[in-house]
Amino acid sequence: MHVAQKSSGLSSSCLWALRVMVVIGLLLPVLGYPSSVADAGLQAATVSEAQTLRDDALRGTEAFQWVENLTTEVGPRLAGSDAEARARAWAVQTLNSFEFDRVWVEPFPLQGWERGLETGHVVSPYPQPLTLTSLGGSVATPEDGVEGDLVIFSSLQALETAVPGSLNGKIAYVGHAMRSTQGGSHYGYFGRLRREGASIAASKGASALLIRSIGTDSHRMPHTGSMRYDPDQPRIPAAAVSNPDADQLERMAVRGKVPRIKLLLTPRFLGEVMSGNVIADIRGSVKPEEIVIIGGHLDSWDLGTGAVDDGAGVGITMEVARRILNLNKRPMRTIRLILWGAEEVGLVGGKAYLESRKQDLDNHIIGTESDFGGGRIWQVTSRVSDQAQPVVDLISELVEPMGIAPGPVNVASSGPDLTPMVSMGMPAFRFVQDGRDYFDLHHTPDDTLDKISPQDLDQSVAAYLVFAWIAANTEINDWGWLPVE
Repeated sequence: MHVAQKSSGLSSSCLWALRVMVVIGLLLPVLGYPSSVADAGLQAATVSEAQTLRDDALRGTEAFQWVENLTTEVGPRLAGSDAEARARAWAVQTLNSFEFDRVWVEPFPLQGWERGLETGHVVSPYPQPLTLTSLGGSVATPEDGVEGDLVIFSSLQALETAVPGSLNGKIAYVGHAMRSTQGGSHYGYFGRLRREGASIAASKGASALLIRSIGTDSHRMPHTGSMRYDPDQPRIPAAAVSNPDADQLERMAVRGKVPRIKLLLTPRFLGEVMSGNVIADIRGSVKPEEIVIIGGHLDSWDLGTGAVDDGAGVGITMEVARRILNLNKRPMRTIRLILWGAEEVGLVGGKAYLESRKQDLDNHIIGTESDFGGGRIWQVTSRVSDQAQPVVDLISELVEPMGIAPGPVNVASSGPDLTPMVSMGMPAFRFVQDGRDYFDLHHTPDDTLDKISPQDLDQSVAAYLVFAWIAANTEINDWGWLPVE
């Protein structure tokens, strides 16, 4: 474009600046910069840095190595256990080698629980063993086990309609089968059976609860997971059978036979034990008091090695932080990596973090957690202010070339451990991973390293790098903390 100095009346220096601005405006689309850079409160150079971080990660990262180290050197990491403590020590040592400004542990107490022996078998009409596991937090059976006729319900709702006293001396079984979805949308609905089923069964007189595993696989791998008791109901033992064993029990019932089963579960409660959140800061250069959170949870269930849930999230976000540190350029805000403790037993780490930050909650600008396995990200969801929406739009535009689509902008989710913060009004952002096989593995002995693809982890690293760098460097201040009613 030619600009005539005579007609404009501009000085030569102003004319030169105008020409530069015009050329930059023409080049931005060519260079791949989104047109919304200014609306997002960013400099073109910052966007270019985010693109470089993204593209370098797609060429290969060390995320898989961190997952391998954690799952090999520590293994299963039950909340409150010695193994979870070893995981914290591993994390502190590893993160210190990255040269963060500060790495520390914030301890908190919880009620400890450990799994014991767990066996079950069909006594009649067709004697055979069952593959099952105690639900996390279950009480034990009597020393010689519990035996009873199985009363089969097709759903939790059917169990709820049973007449009180109708299950006296019997074992309740609920066989509702979870379905696989890309976003794991059925888990919340089916998870209520695991969490509340024992107390509902107890209110009908049952001596124990047996459920079909809350999972989508067809392998003989039972799924554990946390449960809780209603203080107004008797505490009865609860276990989950694998999906093939559930099918077997239901086939017996179809033949007009009443399965009689015996369970022996010996979990025990340990009293107060300690867990903790491992926290590491990349201190901001301009607004260090303002914080952008990334992370995953360090604990796992004890059946597998916790590679998918949530070694993957730990490895992804550790690698994100390492790569930002290696830029040798400070973000404007502090980027805080949190490896959460005791997520599996009720978001205890997330609740402890919230409790200790009640005086400065609004300094937490936004955060997100990687806790849905190692699958590829396919969608962005968020809930932020109108002022911050251009930032989310920009992040979405930068990650779209990796097959990640913009999603709903009214979703109050940043991952499980940030739920307590989001419930207090914190702005929300989440990368949604493909979870079609996640619940095949989740909370089972099959949650092991071989299920993870290094290349899929690299895609997540690339996406989280874009999020962290853009969120930490935008001039937008109002992200949309909501008043709590």
